[in-house]
Amino acid sequence: MRTFDRVLRNGRVRRILCWLAAHYIRLAYASGRWTVLGAEIPKRLWDEGKPFILCFWHGRMLMMHYCWRPGTPVHMLISRHRDGRLIADTISHFGIRTVVGSTRHGGSGALRTMLRILKGGESIGITPDGPHGPRMRASNGITHLARLSDAPILPATFSIDRRRVLATWDRFIVPWPFGRGVLVWGDPIHVPRDADDHALEAARQRVEEALNDITAEADRLCGSVPVEPDTVAGNSGT
Repeated sequence: MRTFDRVLRNGRVRRILCWLAAHYIRLAYASGRWTVLGAEIPKRLWDEGKPFILCFWHGRMLMMHYCWRPGTPVHMLISRHRDGRLIADTISHFGIRTVVGSTRHGGSGALRTMLRILKGGESIGITPDGPHGPRMRASNGITHLARLSDAPILPATFSIDRRRVLATWDRFIVPWPFGRGVLVWGDPIHVPRDADDHALEAARQRVEEALNDITAEADRLCGSVPVEPDTVAGNSGT
């Protein structure tokens, strides 16, 4: 692990690794047969020029930019952790901008930045179980952002029949080329501006349940064994 950290500190090596990762992602998508379900949900908001908060589980991150409308700006919340640097450098190849931070560790600046982006008419992407879990358990940072911004939360996910499930905390999904995959959108979740703690917790649970429901459905449609959520609930902040 220390050797890996030293390698990643070399900016040139890191850029090459992320370039290779981006090309692999393109290969996995281009060689596969993909279906998008619920595409009319974000289309309505895109057509109306209304920003929203895209959310998906950390383990389903690899292919999610393919659910996004090309040319429409989106900013992804990325942690300061080593994995965050790798993710930021990789997704930059797809035109995705990043906001560095979290609502737990020095996150007030990130929160202000995300609010400014949403108020400016552009969307935000968040993994509500990242950066360290528990897996497939939503933290409450995303619902606080939705309440303050008045922007709806849209859950999304992907699955594929040919894949490797890594033995990481998030059970990260790596699709193999030439697979049959689905990208699935869920219905928007609104958090009222006057939501109290009870209402915020109820909204957090709705986000978690919606994401788990569409993720299980995506796995079922692909004939894949579903990845189960961690048994520990997550509600401590993004």
